[in-house]
Amino acid sequence: MASMNPLEVDNLTKKFGGFTAVDHVSFEVHKGEVIGYLGPNGSGKTTTIRMLCGLITPTEGTARIMGIDVVQNPEQIKPHIGYMSQKFSLYDDLTVLENIEFYSGIYEIPLQTEKQRIQEVLKIAGLESKTDTLTINLSGGWRQRLALGCAMLHKPPVLFLDEPTSGVDPVARREFWDLIYQFASEGTTIFITTHYMDEAEHCNRVGFMYRSKLLSFDTPGNLKSTYLHGTTLDLEVSSLLDTITILNGMNGIAHATLHGDRAHVILDPELWTTPHLKNELEKKGISLISMEKVEPNLEDVFTLLAHRGKADLRLSAG
Repeated sequence: MASMNPLEVDNLTKKFGGFTAVDHVSFEVHKGEVIGYLGPNGSGKTTTIRMLCGLITPTEGTARIMGIDVVQNPEQIKPHIGYMSQKFSLYDDLTVLENIEFYSGIYEIPLQTEKQRIQEVLKIAGLESKTDTLTINLSGGWRQRLALGCAMLHKPPVLFLDEPTSGVDPVARREFWDLIYQFASEGTTIFITTHYMDEAEHCNRVGFMYRSKLLSFDTPGNLKSTYLHGTTLDLEVSSLLDTITILNGMNGIAHATLHGDRAHVILDPELWTTPHLKNELEKKGISLISMEKVEPNLEDVFTLLAHRGKADLRLSAG
């Protein structure tokens, strides 16, 4: 019996000449899940989405959307997916309503249901009062809502969103995520790339790409419990950059990074007590002004994984 997972990815790989953009990535996604796909620019996130949408052909591996092989039948998957790109593929010289009507034609929505569906999308996206507004005159948040509405017109079971919240204000971001959760609660499976760690915290599961490899794919809670075994501290110190350098060179320090005007550090509690750490820093000429224990977050996980990824690359190169 065929699997009912809306999205299954098996050893998906894309090479451009001698450069590997996506390297043997595998995962599966369940119905109604919101998947956050994270990683630095150039890590392979967008290339992954473009392969899953049938826009570019994988070099190796395959993926299935609603049981359809993306590589063998890229055209057959189109009715089953919605895709919202980073740049919001909208026509600036058309009104809000004209953009939606254009996409209704692209998606071949039946004439007998087209009018009702357009009204539904306008209502969901909160665009009912802006139908006659030229798209070029919309703010970033409203353009985002319009792009999402266009991507959802044909009620696809799987929705791909590529950096949809870049460049919009925090209020618009929050409202956009309310729409995402609404769609997911109705059974839509959502695969979203993002740079924002607070957004990733609210995803059902999170994948982290680093230099073309998928380093992890799990729930936010499991990622933190798997990788963050130490004590997490924010330190107020006399010399911030020197402290970061010193800490990262010390045994038993998982990683140390800048957090505003504090040094953020995860340390092995079996090797370090806080008085021991204070003494060691003072020996190296660093005055510790204050120390606060804080909750670890996904940014800590990804910083740690990125450091490990760099170390693994150095080892393989050596």
